[in-house]
Amino acid sequence: MIAFVRGNFVQKQPARVVVDVNGVGYDLQISLHTYSFIANKESGLLYTYLHITENAQTLYGFAELEEKELFLNLIGVSGVGAATARMMLSGMKPEEIAKAIIQGNTKQLESIKGIGKKSAERLIVELRDKLGKQSVNFLPTNTMADTNIGYDAVIALVSLGIAKPAAEQAVKKAMTSTTENIVLEDLIKNALKNL
Repeated sequence: MIAFVRGNFVQKQPARVVVDVNGVGYDLQISLHTYSFIANKESGLLYTYLHITENAQTLYGFAELEEKELFLNLIGVSGVGAATARMMLSGMKPEEIAKAIIQGNTKQLESIKGIGKKSAERLIVELRDKLGKQSVNFLPTNTMADTNIGYDAVIALVSLGIAKPAAEQAVKKAMTSTTENIVLEDLIKNALKNL
């Protein structure tokens, strides 16, 4: 099992990063939360989880150990796969997800694409006590400026499995209803709410 990778961030996108570790490039799927931590960094350490299925081996990366632990808790719930867990961590901050589960806020969980009422209720039933016992301490996310923010947001949504036309429409709608100085992470979150 690969516990973490440390190296140079060769390619960075809102949904994935390629990390050069002594000449070997690891392609990691990441959440927007992790992207906000590494957006302005050239190198660093990412905690990892290797997800193996019949058809693929996917390596997920996390800027914080707490985010990785929450991800593992989420995929441990019946009906929540790795892609859905990553979508959740892209739609809401990890501490917001944990708070919503602990407080039994199904409406907030349902606002995430891919989470219906039954899934939200299952998350609460299975994780409320477990997360309530853990101390979830997350650092505030970093902001970043990007001139091609709309393009990057569309790429991020497509990487999360959303059809390009729907992603473009959601980003356009999010850009018209937000301030000029919005950061990429917030733009993508707003776009996810418009889907």
